[in-house]
Amino acid sequence: MVKQIKSLKTDLADNKSAPSMALSDTDGSATDEKSSSTELNLTNHFLIAMPSMQDPVFGGSVVFICEHSPRGAMGMLINRPTDMNVAGLFDRIDLKLENIPDSHPMGKDPVMFGGPVQDDRGFVLHAPVGKYTSSLQVTDDIAFTTSRDVLEAIAAGDGPDRVLMSVGYAGWGAGQLEKEILDNQWLTVLADPEIVFSLPLEERFNAAIKLLGIDPLMLATIAGHA
Repeated sequence: MVKQIKSLKTDLADNKSAPSMALSDTDGSATDEKSSSTELNLTNHFLIAMPSMQDPVFGGSVVFICEHSPRGAMGMLINRPTDMNVAGLFDRIDLKLENIPDSHPMGKDPVMFGGPVQDDRGFVLHAPVGKYTSSLQVTDDIAFTTSRDVLEAIAAGDGPDRVLMSVGYAGWGAGQLEKEILDNQWLTVLADPEIVFSLPLEERFNAAIKLLGIDPLMLATIAGHA
């Protein structure tokens, strides 16, 4: 699926954080609630859509979960490109890559459709974490950032080594994701950063399934999660 973006009112352009970017009450660190909870925690996991999922947004998708707590979950689809590339995103927010956009190695990378929540705003998943104004630290190495300074660093050639940009993100309310898993809509598995940042988009779904030890050709409408 290719999603067209007509306009981009990105938080990355005005250095404001998205109001519902993080489920925690801290500056991007894990909450005491999340760390002490015995509830299911799928932070830094993939959600892999089951073949039975017919949802036009999530069918066939792989979602990287950035945060999961008893209050809900949020993540980014990592295999749904929009019709806009990184150079185009930079042009829309009045930033220039260090080199001519078409020659910059990142310029032709597609911007993802990260999900249906705030799908007119920009988000950046990146490694290493770095120090940016509005970031949610997912792991020791990966962060989810909404502030413009991460793009300014990239434009200056001093940004994170690995970057995945999106418009929009995926979000679930309290208990919603858990119910969808029980309803056999998702497989789950610990995420692999190589799939997130390096693998060609068309290979990400099958690669995520293989992390479960499942042959994608044999995947049927079965329940389960790792």
